[in-house]
Amino acid sequence: MPAVLGFEGSANKIGVGVVRDGKVLANPRRTYVTPPGTGFLPGDTARHHRAVILDLLQEALTESGLTSQDIDCIAYTKGPGMGAPLVSVAVVARTVAQLWNKPLMGVNHCIGHIEMGRLITGATSPTVLYVSGGNTQVIAYSEHRYRIFGETIDIAVGNCLDRFARVLKISNDPSPGYNIEQMAKRGKKLVELPYTVKGMDVSFSGILSFIEDVAHRMLATGECTPEDLCFSLQETVFAMLVEVTERAMAHCGSQEALIVGGVGCNVRLQEMMATMCQERGARLFATDERFCIDNGAMIAQAGWEMFRAGHRTPLSDSGVTQRYRTDEVEVTWRD
Repeated sequence: MPAVLGFEGSANKIGVGVVRDGKVLANPRRTYVTPPGTGFLPGDTARHHRAVILDLLQEALTESGLTSQDIDCIAYTKGPGMGAPLVSVAVVARTVAQLWNKPLMGVNHCIGHIEMGRLITGATSPTVLYVSGGNTQVIAYSEHRYRIFGETIDIAVGNCLDRFARVLKISNDPSPGYNIEQMAKRGKKLVELPYTVKGMDVSFSGILSFIEDVAHRMLATGECTPEDLCFSLQETVFAMLVEVTERAMAHCGSQEALIVGGVGCNVRLQEMMATMCQERGARLFATDERFCIDNGAMIAQAGWEMFRAGHRTPLSDSGVTQRYRTDEVEVTWRD
């Protein structure tokens, strides 16, 4: 019954999780929150992570009821993500692995999301919509790889939402995307925005530039409210995501869809995806904010799968990489 400790810190969330044989024993997390109208810089984010990571480690061990002797493997996010935060967490993971004399496991962040989604929901072989602040991909498993069927050709959907939140000076607490979602519920007018789907790929930079350009003018003239703009942006970008996901499901003959990543918490996106799945006679699987948003347990779960499949990361190869595609990893733990 291997127990794996997982460190995640690729963006503004820092988490330490413990997983043993498909059960999440602990999953504490902290978020680096910046003032409204601002984003988070790599150096500042890394300093935040360094300040809290040891407390989180102790919290995870206490919550799980395990000691260092009970841990079989140390997993950490190898990438993709922001360089400085990734490094700050990898250094701790390497140090702990050597102090405790445990094997180390570098995990692809995106695969962490997928494996956690599969564990929590019970989805067997879904078409995956992976949507977050740094990534937007439509993925399906085939022949020991998570194949990318479509993706953003510029910025991620979560980045689009976050940057629009800065235009309206929306609070970053608990997250700009969550606050946009709440405002969108009060929106009544649909403002026409650019809709950019190119085959299986999507583009969000044009819609962001457009809405950044017109937002203040439309608000000043009373053409719409901030709530209307939040509603319109959500409806448009989510419709694009549903379209490419449905096309991938048709191509794969899939009867399951799984939403993972931080934006996957959005209830409106889940509603739109559920409608599409219902019309196709398919099932939708999604998780709540405990597991959608970046967390340590997802890295521990992917590390657990890799550990059982015989993977190990030698110390000499235990660096990080900001660019680490989902389809680069050989998925030896699945048939």
